[in-house]
Amino acid sequence: MRTSSRDGTAIAFQRRGEGAPIILVGGALSDLASADPLAALLCARFSVLTYDRRGRGESGDTPPYTVEREVEDLNAVLQAAGGSAMVFGHSSGGVLVLHAASRGLPITRLAVYEPPFIVDASRPPLPPDYAARITGLVSAGRRGEAVEYFLSAGPQAPAAAIAKMRLSPAWPRMEAMAHTVIYDSAIMGDRMEGRPLAPGAWSSVTAPALVMDGGASPAWLRHAADAVSRELAGARRMTLEGQTHSFSAAAMAPVLEEFFGGA
Repeated sequence: MRTSSRDGTAIAFQRRGEGAPIILVGGALSDLASADPLAALLCARFSVLTYDRRGRGESGDTPPYTVEREVEDLNAVLQAAGGSAMVFGHSSGGVLVLHAASRGLPITRLAVYEPPFIVDASRPPLPPDYAARITGLVSAGRRGEAVEYFLSAGPQAPAAAIAKMRLSPAWPRMEAMAHTVIYDSAIMGDRMEGRPLAPGAWSSVTAPALVMDGGASPAWLRHAADAVSRELAGARRMTLEGQTHSFSAAAMAPVLEEFFGGA
């Protein structure tokens, strides 16, 4: 299925199940298929929409990129869902959801998992040339190296884990999306430099919110989730024990069912 964003860019999406609509928003190097395991568990109770973010999969990619255009893309999916929906965002996809909610998009409930802000000294900030280096690698056609650099500098994946990923069936898809890592960098803005979040960024968000992290994730992601929950009035804060940044759909689904089922 397709919908059109405000600038005319085609956004590919899937809908499955019946009931109140939920939109799943993936993070860096994820596409529509990445959300399939979670969507499959939620669609028995909800109408679940997954989509290829701009520049990924079957969606278009009209330059120049701006965060506002990605917000408009999400709004197009919200309209396709019926005009409003509950929304779950993972990692930088969660930050996109926060941007969208703060701009007044018709999000009735929002849940975010591990928005990857660096809010203190619990890990090093991103290198100052991070975005420029990824841009240079992609421009030179070295997409695999761009993905490797993102994985090591961003989520700090160990070299052995990256080597294993290179052998996985998902690696070619990740290389195809390498240029969109810069889009996620723009969504994060200057909030990965080790400074506390500026107060008031999401003070306009009034929808019920759930902020989550994984109990097996590093401390810096827990601190980021704590900081975000403090900025969202009345937000629920939850830790999924045993989970990492790559959460299990089986662990996430019942949490979202309970939170979104209360709408």
